[in-house]
Amino acid sequence: MTFTSHGRLHALDNLRGLMMWLGIVLHVAAIHMTTVAILPWRDNKTAAWADLLTIFIHTFRMPTFFILAGFFVALLVQKRGMRAMLKNRLQRLGLPFAIFWLPVFLLTMVFVLLFVHRMARGTWGLDPTLMPEHSTVPSGTSTMHLWFLWMLLWFSVLTAGVHSVIARLPPALPRVVASLFHRLGTAWWGFAALALPLALVGSFYWNGVVTPSGRFIPPLTEWLHNGLFYVFGYCLYARQQELLGAFMRRFLAYAVLGLLFFVATGALVEQLGPLPKSGSVLPLAIAFVYNCATWLWCFALIGAFLRYLPQQQALLTYLAQSSYWVYLVHMPLTVGFGALLYGLDWPVAAKMALNITATTLVCLASYQLSVRGTAVGVLLNGRRFLSPAAGTISQAASR
Repeated sequence: MTFTSHGRLHALDNLRGLMMWLGIVLHVAAIHMTTVAILPWRDNKTAAWADLLTIFIHTFRMPTFFILAGFFVALLVQKRGMRAMLKNRLQRLGLPFAIFWLPVFLLTMVFVLLFVHRMARGTWGLDPTLMPEHSTVPSGTSTMHLWFLWMLLWFSVLTAGVHSVIARLPPALPRVVASLFHRLGTAWWGFAALALPLALVGSFYWNGVVTPSGRFIPPLTEWLHNGLFYVFGYCLYARQQELLGAFMRRFLAYAVLGLLFFVATGALVEQLGPLPKSGSVLPLAIAFVYNCATWLWCFALIGAFLRYLPQQQALLTYLAQSSYWVYLVHMPLTVGFGALLYGLDWPVAAKMALNITATTLVCLASYQLSVRGTAVGVLLNGRRFLSPAAGTISQAASR
């Protein structure tokens, strides 16, 4: 396992860069889904494979992020101490959220209204009355896709609070908790045990899957669901040699088994049907099988990147460095480009490819020109990157 000069694993930074780019793919694919609309904007061209792609990425992407987030918070605590970690998280999470949330929210809502206007009337316009009554976009303010940033900020604050409480308890308690997660991460049945509490949480949702609400005060289910992945990642740092070694050895088995659980999830969802069934046990079963696939693919991804991408890769390193900026600004771009493409009689694959490419290029170009070597880059990354990106990416493409 190859570390950066700051003690970070290159493989996990590479994984973070890819997961962030998949966010663009996910939000573009959601525009072309065929199932019951979860967003008020939808393209005139849809495909069942877009549904599958959206669900596939959703299964592991954010859980992987929370595991990595917990791991890197533990690294900060170990290297700099709890007070420095809290200061770092407030600067790197709290301040960017305070600065960027409102402009990103307003820009996204403008593009959403333009998209919805094109859907309803075929012309450009801004008419809030055209927004569907039943939509995952709240009628008031929302954290939108920045819900992860908002929740991670509070997890970091809670980490400091929990540590202050644990400091007053017997010292054996933290070791017991770390040993428990070590056991669950290395035992062949551990993924199923980790999925059980998530299944209970997911059973409160009609389809068994916890989805972000975008509320500034998220429901308890979201705290419990995302918190388990965060805590696992935090405890992973203390036993990283054993746990990461196990993930590396078993990544292929985890990936295959995760695929089987993913297919089983689809079969159960087909039994559930398009509407909730009162008193049905299917949401609990779906939640269990779905979260088994989630844990297995999280373990598989971490293991595969540690095994095959343990060192810096030019393109992935650049994606990781730009990932924070891409995360902040990509959502309004996917909606805006989707609105421009609406109505065109093109295949779904062509529309998605163009939207993904355009969003990626605008995100990376704006990062290179306006963020990477500026104070904004220091705010987001904690340091100023001065190396030119063009050469880095061209070298990676030529390999």
